[in-house]
Amino acid sequence: MTTDLHTANIELLPAAGAPRQLMLLLHGVGANAANLLPLGRVLRAHFPQAAVISLQGYEPFDGMPHDGSARQWFSIRGDVEAQRPARVAAVLPRLVADIRAHQERLGVGEAATALVGFSQGTILSLEAVAARDGLAGRVLAFSGRYASLPAQAPKLTTLHFFHGGADPVIPVRHAKEAMQHLAQLEGSDATLDIAEGIGHELDAALLDCALHRLTHHIPMRTWQAALGGVAAAASPGGDDTLQ
Repeated sequence: MTTDLHTANIELLPAAGAPRQLMLLLHGVGANAANLLPLGRVLRAHFPQAAVISLQGYEPFDGMPHDGSARQWFSIRGDVEAQRPARVAAVLPRLVADIRAHQERLGVGEAATALVGFSQGTILSLEAVAARDGLAGRVLAFSGRYASLPAQAPKLTTLHFFHGGADPVIPVRHAKEAMQHLAQLEGSDATLDIAEGIGHELDAALLDCALHRLTHHIPMRTWQAALGGVAAAASPGGDDTLQ
């Protein structure tokens, strides 16, 4: 494990060899990179050749008194509902640049990158791929929501929503509304898992769902590429391999 002392990111790198996947973890408001380290260790146990990086929120938390370790991606003071989209838009360029810098440094492409967010970290993850389709191959969206529902579905990113049915902070209706909205958009590829009776937390049941989605869900774009290969093979002069 290595820690970037400048940003306080926490990195879990493969014991040997180059990373094959990149998983970037974004914590919730009032937390910090260390809070998602247990999740990172679970992911590394299942994907030993993955580089797992828990990112540190860019700003000190400006909420209730704390010991100084709490961070945030954007402020939740004032009229959050009205100001959330603008606050997210303000931080997105820095986040996108950091994601691309990690990809370039570690030699991992966008399709092999997953953004794993919790709460406010989920908001940033969803909005990042809404603004830059294909920035990551997957988003694991725990207990979060969109800042504003997208006009288009990402065609190069699979979205996996995980939510507690009794979440009092970000109610599960936001995840359901997102799924209903995405279902009406062309090219959407999204799943939703709900753990009934669970609140605003990274519950073990939801983590099991996430691991199942990562290992069993074949992205729609992969199916479409395969079907395209079949169509090409069936035509004169077509490629006889599946892409």
